[in-house]
Amino acid sequence: MIQTVDPRIPAIAADGTTPLTPEQIVEQLRILRQHIPDFGPLPIPDARALRTTARIDPQFLEASIHIVGASPHISKAVDAGAPALLTERDDIARWYGVEAELRTMLTGVASANLSRRHRLGLTALQAYAIGRQLIRQKQHADLLPLVADLRRTNRYGKKRAPQPDVKPPQPPTVPPPTAPVKTS
Repeated sequence: MIQTVDPRIPAIAADGTTPLTPEQIVEQLRILRQHIPDFGPLPIPDARALRTTARIDPQFLEASIHIVGASPHISKAVDAGAPALLTERDDIARWYGVEAELRTMLTGVASANLSRRHRLGLTALQAYAIGRQLIRQKQHADLLPLVADLRRTNRYGKKRAPQPDVKPPQPPTVPPPTAPVKTS
């Protein structure tokens, strides 16, 4: 199955065999956002206010659904029937699976980016080390300003000036005077 969302973006293979570009993934995520009910970040104070009640004990929650189902007066007072509450509970469990999958995806993307940054950083350090060796030869004198720039911006192997000792000098310790010994 081939999907085309935006004509400017190449077709995406649904079987996962073709790696997507970061732009294609962002586009797909934006499309998915539109299909998530109640999607959107909450302001911090609002989220704090919701958390306490949202962490209600599951057994209490089940018992409250049963009492709503058992009493039409309670059902009318809370403006929800037991079937609607059961559906909401099941939706929460299903969306938790989506949340867990998205967390896994975020962790995987962050790890992949860390690996990319490491590869690039390692290549940069290797290029610097090779450049330092090459500038010792006259035919590579054109690399001198580039290696100097690398040396200036390199945070690895940079010698830091020793920090001055800011502790006040301790007064010399004088042993306590000894009491004279009486001899009789």
